[in-house]
Amino acid sequence: MSKPILAGAFALVLAACASTPPTSHQAAPAAEASSLVAEAWISPDVRGEELDSVATWVGEDGQIWLLATGKSTHRLSLFDGDTGEPLRTIGTRGKAPGEFKRPNGLTVFGDLLFVVERDNHRVQLLSLPDFEPQAIFGADELRSPYGIWLHESAPGELEAFVTDSFMYGERHDVVPPAEELSQRVRRYRLRFDEQGHLDATHLGSFGETGGPARLNMVESIAGDPAHDRLLVAEEDQTSPSNLHVYGFDGRWTGRSLPEGTFTGEAEGVVLWACSATGGYWLAVDQQAPLTWFHLFDRSDLSPVGSFHGDVTARTDGIALHAAATPRFPGGVLYAVHDDRAISAFDLRDIVDTLGLDPACLH
Repeated sequence: MSKPILAGAFALVLAACASTPPTSHQAAPAAEASSLVAEAWISPDVRGEELDSVATWVGEDGQIWLLATGKSTHRLSLFDGDTGEPLRTIGTRGKAPGEFKRPNGLTVFGDLLFVVERDNHRVQLLSLPDFEPQAIFGADELRSPYGIWLHESAPGELEAFVTDSFMYGERHDVVPPAEELSQRVRRYRLRFDEQGHLDATHLGSFGETGGPARLNMVESIAGDPAHDRLLVAEEDQTSPSNLHVYGFDGRWTGRSLPEGTFTGEAEGVVLWACSATGGYWLAVDQQAPLTWFHLFDRSDLSPVGSFHGDVTARTDGIALHAAATPRFPGGVLYAVHDDRAISAFDLRDIVDTLGLDPACLH
């Protein structure tokens, strides 16, 4: 691998999820204020890709790139983050460095792109903007990985949480025995030497095996170091689908969002940090004909409102880009639409419509 890893101090959090048939509902939870927030734009369709997760990266020239995984084509799609214009695709099916097999979750840290490959059972690191392969980790432990969240635990050191939703049966739709559910989230320590090369250490796994926070089907995960809080999305609607609150030590805190919060499936989840400790959590309620987006107070997780777009449906992954761009001076929320396009929501519209804290518009 020709180029050393470039470790940076800038991290974006996203949700990584798989497409599963949503329940068809339109009503928002009665306990929350709900509103229409029209999409700023919807990208052209890229049918056949089966888009899943999204992440952003800003180049030296200030151009914002929007990256998305294509599960069916085993590659990545690149869009202009300000206009939604499709730019090109990256990669092809395979096991070699720079190739993918069923890519699902992805995130960006500095000039590094992390891609979770479900069917290659690994996480691959690529440098940006050239997409040169840099490193691979997790291949010895991961069985069917989906989502990823990164935490900069020390200079030159990251903590990576990767969801592993392996299933049994001919159709891979049978939940594993209870004792194996303790392997639903795997933790890694990633250290970079002075040349930027990676040393990855598996630190074990966790997950409740019973009770209200049992993890049957997990994909999306995101964290908040200021509150020692991980939100893990349980997608199995028989559980029912919900967000469960874990600590960084891998233990369930005894808290989950109120049962019934999600009418469809809890999917992508991101933290909208407006100050050192304040802001909002934003989570996808995957539905058709319209996806609902629920917001919760960062500190106490109380619901603060919900919204939907004009057409955005069956959303899997989301990415929140809080930094200003030429098109979005207050930042932008990106959401996958129906596996075939990307929707963009202006954060100014969300703040104005739901009456959120204007300080969130950095």
